[in-house]
Amino acid sequence: MNHCEDNNMNAKMVPRTEQEIESIIKRLKRIEGQVRGVQKMVEDNRYCIDILVQISAIHAALKKVGFNLLERHAKHCVSKAIREGNGEESIRELLDVIKQFSK
Repeated sequence: MNHCEDNNMNAKMVPRTEQEIESIIKRLKRIEGQVRGVQKMVEDNRYCIDILVQISAIHAALKKVGFNLLERHAKHCVSKAIREGNGEESIRELLDVIKQFSK
């Protein structure tokens, strides 16, 4: 299926490949499992430090997924916008999301 032909798709977006989607979903499911593990740790009244270490690992994993998406967006969507003469808006949008992401 060619995602570019989907009329509901944002015109600024360069669609992800099936491999990219699978990779992101796999990582998010792994993170979901980690979150469930932390829930179990709380239910089992585990040591606070052990729980905090796991929360830190989850936070790092989510940031890594986010940075990978940011990198892909810059390389594909922003560069496409620049090539098409719409770079200013796309760069502003990218900088705004980087500011939000880095909080």
